[in-house]
Amino acid sequence: MQQALRNMKVVDLSQVLAGPYCTMVLGDLGADVIKVEKYPNGDDSRTMGPYVDQESYSFMMANRNKRGIRLNIKEEAGKAILLDLVKTADVFIENFRPGTVKKLGIDYDTLREINPGLIYCSISGYGQTGPYSHKGGYDIMAQGLSGLMSMTGEKGGRPVKNGIAIHDIAAGVTAVYSIMAAYIHKLQTGEGQYIDISLVDSGLAWTVWESAAYFGAGEVSMANGSAHRVTAPYQGFATRNGHILVGAGNQKLWEAFCRDVIEREELIADPRFVTNTDRKNNLDELETVIQEVLEQQDTDYWLARLDAAGVPSSPINRYDEALNDPQIRSREMVVEYEHPLAGKVQSLGIPAKMSRTPGQINRPAPLLGQHTEEVLKELAYTDEQIQKLAENKII
Repeated sequence: MQQALRNMKVVDLSQVLAGPYCTMVLGDLGADVIKVEKYPNGDDSRTMGPYVDQESYSFMMANRNKRGIRLNIKEEAGKAILLDLVKTADVFIENFRPGTVKKLGIDYDTLREINPGLIYCSISGYGQTGPYSHKGGYDIMAQGLSGLMSMTGEKGGRPVKNGIAIHDIAAGVTAVYSIMAAYIHKLQTGEGQYIDISLVDSGLAWTVWESAAYFGAGEVSMANGSAHRVTAPYQGFATRNGHILVGAGNQKLWEAFCRDVIEREELIADPRFVTNTDRKNNLDELETVIQEVLEQQDTDYWLARLDAAGVPSSPINRYDEALNDPQIRSREMVVEYEHPLAGKVQSLGIPAKMSRTPGQINRPAPLLGQHTEEVLKELAYTDEQIQKLAENKII
């Protein structure tokens, strides 16, 4: 089957996670992604373990389906190669601090002069404008500034970082759909455009229920454990031997939970719990009542009853349990492919299951500079020119 982005060419100067995640998704969907790594050491994520045959697993997980070149763009000869790549590119992605690309001569205004149809995407911590735009910003800083850390963790506890780099991934996802929209516009009009993606903005845009509470009622969302902001019971509980999630997210499910799962039908008419608003307003008491029942039996017992009653539920898995869950495996969310040095590599699969243009893993993450010669020959560089560039430490 053909892939949807088979005609898209991407030049990727980003590193670590947000940008590389974006370009990995584009590569999964068929784009020709040329990853340009800095000379001499490459993407900073190559220094992050664990390692297999000196290859970083962290790097491999975010850089499949890309061709890789190593290039010293601080030198004029290296910048000239980059500009040659840009001439035929559809998309250019970078994650330098604002101002750095201007100094390097690879800012949007410069590049669109040689390629008016170029889609130029900048990904940074705080964006290209505003009082913090000059600052460097990692995922954890974005979690702090956006308020996410203040609402993560147990009630009354200290602020807690989310278990994953959620702002990095949010920025990568935001960049993907923004580039897709810009690419459709380009196909229709021939016009390129500039895209400014911020880690802070991207994660903040996901705080939907929390913004509703603040804008609608002036409520400031704080850490609340696993409990939902607007629905109850919709959270985790301890069982006799583990933990489960219960999602009685509407009145019908709440009544089924009381009647058919915990066999406490009297709770349906209890004035503290009659409506969803009542249950939210008396959440501490609701948690206590439910917890006293659920801790009397094992997880499997309650999951079976919840399933039989049609009440959404799930075990709370450790990460290793999640990766080996039969649902995860059946959806091919754990896959294997061959890496030239590391051998057989396990990786996360492609989440979107598309019937006509499915994503595919066509190549492993590149070795440092693996495709430099191949890419330069496509740009009509001769063997002699390539050798001289290597001798001069440009590639």
